[in-house]
Amino acid sequence: MPVLRLPKLPATAGKQHWGNLPGAALSLAIAEAASAAQRFTLLLTADSQSAERLEQELRFFAPELPVLHFPDWETLPYDLFSPHQDIISQRIASLYRLPELSHGVLVVPITTALHRLAPTRFLLGSSLVLDIGQKLDVEQMRTRLEASGYRCVDTVYEHGEFAVRGALIDLFPMGSKLPYRIDLFDDEIETLRTFDPETQRSIDKVESVRLLPAREFPLQKDAVTRFKARFRERFDVDFRRCPIFQDLSSGITPAGIEYYLPLFFDETSTLFDYLPGDTQVFSLPG
Repeated sequence: MPVLRLPKLPATAGKQHWGNLPGAALSLAIAEAASAAQRFTLLLTADSQSAERLEQELRFFAPELPVLHFPDWETLPYDLFSPHQDIISQRIASLYRLPELSHGVLVVPITTALHRLAPTRFLLGSSLVLDIGQKLDVEQMRTRLEASGYRCVDTVYEHGEFAVRGALIDLFPMGSKLPYRIDLFDDEIETLRTFDPETQRSIDKVESVRLLPAREFPLQKDAVTRFKARFRERFDVDFRRCPIFQDLSSGITPAGIEYYLPLFFDETSTLFDYLPGDTQVFSLPG
């Protein structure tokens, strides 16, 4: 039974103003409305802090409701800093899940919703599923992981990292709560296990692992060539003295490259392209 008696929301087009909802009462009202709706809900917030708070409150008031959070990069445009891997992981996981959801809530800061994103086909085309018994060439896998933005390290601790030690491959897929350990017998996957990144001890066996790209843009040769051509078209600079251009030309992914995302694609999408057409929108002022 609903805790609040809410006005009926517009079925197609139209607006309503809700006021006098103090504290967490607003989150409760949105949770009730989203749970009752037969469509998806987009919640636009004033900033990252309110987005995180509302996400937690929605999960509390409606634990059965799918609640996604699309966080801001939390970096400034053209800063020489990249977002934390956990932020990128959460963004990619949310974008991947959105097309399969017809009911639930996406919480996003309003400025973040304005950013250009990879085309909707990019994540689906760049993902990979590994199954027990599947043939796997270690060197080809290493090349594919690096092309997808994964970093080769000695020990895996964070999202977007992988390590190869003989017949073992450790990797931490984007959007995953735990990293995975792939045990090969010759060129076949014998076992797949989750493991604790702190102790490095195996936890549970699993039947399959889904790998999402570690970046929101491609790093394959054709994508880098496209980036360089568009960079030349749009920026009147000495490319020999441009760290971003030179690093990418040398096979290095420079910090802060995320804000140049549109240069990697022929066309881009917006967050709204990932949402169902009948999505209802809540906009919360600051």
